[in-house]
Amino acid sequence: MPRRPQPFWPDRSPAFLKLRRAVRALASSEDPVLIGLSGGADSLGLVAAALAEGRDVLALCVDHGLQPDSATVADRAVAMARSLGAEARSVKVQVKPGNIEAQAREARYKALMTAAAAESRSVWVAHTMDDQAETYLLGSLRGRAVGMPVSGTVIRPFLSVRRADTVAACAELGLEVWHDPMNADPRFRRVRVRTEVLPLLADIHGGDPVPPLAAAASLARDDAAALDAQAIATAQVAEIACLPVALRRRAYLALVDAPLGPRHLEAIDSLVMDWHGQGPVAVAGFQVRRQGAELRVIPRST
Repeated sequence: MPRRPQPFWPDRSPAFLKLRRAVRALASSEDPVLIGLSGGADSLGLVAAALAEGRDVLALCVDHGLQPDSATVADRAVAMARSLGAEARSVKVQVKPGNIEAQAREARYKALMTAAAAESRSVWVAHTMDDQAETYLLGSLRGRAVGMPVSGTVIRPFLSVRRADTVAACAELGLEVWHDPMNADPRFRRVRVRTEVLPLLADIHGGDPVPPLAAAASLARDDAAALDAQAIATAQVAEIACLPVALRRRAYLALVDAPLGPRHLEAIDSLVMDWHGQGPVAVAGFQVRRQGAELRVIPRST
C-alpha cells in the first residue's frame, strides 16, 4: 500500500524531538508497526513520532464500548491519525464483566495482537515513564514489583519519555487530543496513585518521584528477565530444593501455569523446603500436592 502523504513537521518542536529520539533509539529495524491508538496525547504522539522517523504505521483504535460516545471518540482518533499520514482504523471489542480495567486491557491487547499478526506488524504502545512508575507501585501492592519492558512481544518506545512531553508535543503539532474521563475517575486505583500517592511521595521525597521509581522498575524487570532465563521446569522435589528461592518460585509458576500470589508461592515452597505431611495448596481451580518425590497439580474437584 502506498504511504500516505505526511504533514510538515515543525522545525522547532523540543517536546516532539524528545518523542522522535525515543522512537529513533528503537529504530534498528524497518519492520512495519501497529500502534495502539486511544486519541490521547501519548498514543497520538507515538503515531506522529513514528511517522516522522519514517516508520510504516497502522494505528488501531480499540473501541471498548464503555462510554456512550466511544464510537465517536474512536472515529475522531482514526481521523487524527490519518491526518498525520498513518493508515488507521478502529475495531470494537466486548469487555467481559468483572474488573473493568483488567478485562478492558485483556480485550484491547487481544485485538492488537490479532491485527498485528494478520499484517505481520510489531505492536507498539505509548506507555510513558509516568505509567512505568504507577505500574511499579501498583505491582508492589500486589506483591510483585516488576517494571514494563521496553521491548519484547509489545514494544514501548516511550518509557524514557514523560507524560508532560507527549502533551507538549501534541500542542506543538496542533493536535486536538482526547482526555479519557476514566483517567480522572477515583474509583480506579491507578488514578488515585497518579493524583494522590505520587504527589504525596513528591512531598516526602523532596522532588519528582517518577524517575527513581521508573529506574527501580527497570532494574527489577532486568533482574526478573535474567532469572527467567535460568528457570527450569520440573516437578521433582529434589531438583527444586537445590535451587535458590527466586528460581524455586519460577519453577512453581511454570508448574501451575496460573496466577500465584506471595502466599501461594510461600505455601507451595513449604511443600518442598518444610515438608511435614501438610495438605495441598489451593490455587485457582487447582490443588498443588506433594506426592512422594514430586509436586502434582490436580483439579480441585478431584
